Amino acid sequence: MPILLAALFTACENDAIPTVKSASGLENDCIKRSLGPNVSGLNIEFVYAMALPANQGKLTSAKVEASIAGAEGTYLEHRSFHTDGSGSDIPVVVGNPCVTSGTTSEVTFTADTCAAALRYYYRIPQEAKGRSVEFTFSARAGNGQEVSYKMGPYEIAKMDMALDIVTTDGDNCYLSIADLTAYNAADAASRTDRIDLVYLYRNIPNVTFAHAFVAPASGAQYMPGVSLPSGAANNTLIRKVYGLRDRHLARLQYGIYVDDPDFPALDFTGMPNYAVNVKNEGGLWVETQDGKYRAYIYVNTVNPGSSNPDIPANSAKISIKRYAMK
Repeated sequence: MPILLAALFTACENDAIPTVKSASGLENDCIKRSLGPNVSGLNIEFVYAMALPANQGKLTSAKVEASIAGAEGTYLEHRSFHTDGSGSDIPVVVGNPCVTSGTTSEVTFTADTCAAALRYYYRIPQEAKGRSVEFTFSARAGNGQEVSYKMGPYEIAKMDMALDIVTTDGDNCYLSIADLTAYNAADAASRTDRIDLVYLYRNIPNVTFAHAFVAPASGAQYMPGVSLPSGAANNTLIRKVYGLRDRHLARLQYGIYVDDPDFPALDFTGMPNYAVNVKNEGGLWVETQDGKYRAYIYVNTVNPGSSNPDIPANSAKISIKRYAMK
């Protein structure tokens, strides 16, 4: 294993600055830190390490060029990190704050150092959906040496994602998969063709109903007491599941990811247009009436009226991954 690569893998346990004990000149290496599907709005994360022997000079700059310009929030760290005894990240400033222009992010070193490991965060833009992106990392030393390292290409998912949508019985209860938004009755009335699900909570004697998501076409038996906006009639199909805790939607550090190939593989034959007794950490696969979208709805939390400062009574907080089929 090359000396810098070995140093980098050691360094990325805590992002400590790598050392080079016997190298002929400036070297560099890179690893990708982030896992799972690359979804628009999220970061792809890297650690870029560079080093040269102390007797050969100092680092002057580091740069990353992406094949597609990142969204706002894309940057190269101007600090290295190490971890203290409590597991906390301790930053060490090694340069001026990053300057990002177009596809390029660059840091100019101010510290008298011959080695560094910098984190790079690429915020995935909407325009990259369904495409691939690659990166060229490069470093320069005061002795005139330059090195570069290519990473990728990485496929960017076609799906969209929306987090922490609160649906409340009687208010913001009309859910649009197309818009990834929950509307109240007044707003839903002007876009009834885009209302795919209605959220409601009912405590019905001798019936296990509780929290429910139902299609407008499901009928009055599944929407007791609900007055739909005139024209809301979409027949959304639903597959109810448990135990599918997507790491992005649930904000977990373990588990699995829902990814692009999962959506076309679904079979909605014979599926109902309602799901009742929906619980915390449950989920719903849905298909819109026009077949344009399929989505996975993860139920982050439900509140049947007990004390819950996170959401109002008779509410559900959900997060969604949506895939365009057409």
